[in-house]
Amino acid sequence: MSPSGGDGWSWDQHPQRHPGLQPFFTLAKELYPGNYRPNYAHYFLRLLHDKGLLLRLYTQNIDGLERVAGIPPDRLVEAHGTFATASCTVCRRNFPGEDFRGDVMADRVPRCPVCTGVVKPDIVFFGEELPQRFFLHVADFPMADLLFVIGTSLEVEPFASLAGAVRGSVPRVLINRDLVGPFAWRQRHNDVAQLGDVVSGVQALVELLGWSQELQTLIQKEKEKLDAKFK
Repeated sequence: MSPSGGDGWSWDQHPQRHPGLQPFFTLAKELYPGNYRPNYAHYFLRLLHDKGLLLRLYTQNIDGLERVAGIPPDRLVEAHGTFATASCTVCRRNFPGEDFRGDVMADRVPRCPVCTGVVKPDIVFFGEELPQRFFLHVADFPMADLLFVIGTSLEVEPFASLAGAVRGSVPRVLINRDLVGPFAWRQRHNDVAQLGDVVSGVQALVELLGWSQELQTLIQKEKEKLDAKFK
């Protein structure tokens, strides 16, 4: 769905008549940060950051759980957008996404306080351009010395092509239910695949690294913070 699709419809031309508007905000209500908590894999990536090992985390997720896990926004490329910010579809003003959480949770379509246009979270729809931050990959991937690919189908372009953007000498580690993308049809000699449940795969890696206790301590500390914030 695109907010400016080929039928000429826009978010503010009779939004009550457009069947996609309310379902979008119903989905937004379900996915809004605070409804779900980061899992073991999110905190593994946070630990990589804490150890100074995370150059960048590219994600297709829009649930914001990477941020909730404590990974700073400057280390993130949220290729399909984020709920952390929102924009008016008419005057293009930007707002903190949290400003409109109350409206979304109350099943109200958020409106711009300046022009009354529809305000939507900065989530990328099919047909919309990816955020400019996505193009950091041009500089990031040639610098990488290890690539983790975790929990993805590698089907949606241009994101899917990122797995092939690192140098041929760079090991690529897939932790996933299935072989996907180049791991399925163009493997490299230094590729590693851990197939099955993603969290179990990450746990096995953490044990090999000897980080299990350190990660459990981090998870407990962050869980207590979230419990205090959302209780």
